[in-house]
Amino acid sequence: MRHLILGAAFAALLPFAAHAEGDAAAGEKAFAPCKACHAFGKNGAGPDLKGVVGRKAGSHEGFNYSDALKNSGLTWDEASLKEWITDPKKKVPGNKMMYAGIKDEKKVGDIIAYLGTQK
Repeated sequence: MRHLILGAAFAALLPFAAHAEGDAAAGEKAFAPCKACHAFGKNGAGPDLKGVVGRKAGSHEGFNYSDALKNSGLTWDEASLKEWITDPKKKVPGNKMMYAGIKDEKKVGDIIAYLGTQK
């Protein structure tokens, strides 16, 4: 029984461990320029990012994604988000996102941590 309880506790903490490298509060501030196109709870110039962590790329209903992103086979996890936020044109050539990327690794980690809080 003890192993079952420990296993359940470990599984519950996994989503938080995936974002241990970033600071969600700092990520909220670093995300500010992203708000020009992205929101949580509705599509804008960019897709709704509420619940993006764990979601299949190019799949949020009601947004017109590029074929490149729809066919990328990506699921947004920490690794794919890191590559995307750093250089979206390199990660998925042919996507239509008008954004050059963030090169500051700390800011990228913070943004990913913040995105992980937006369920």
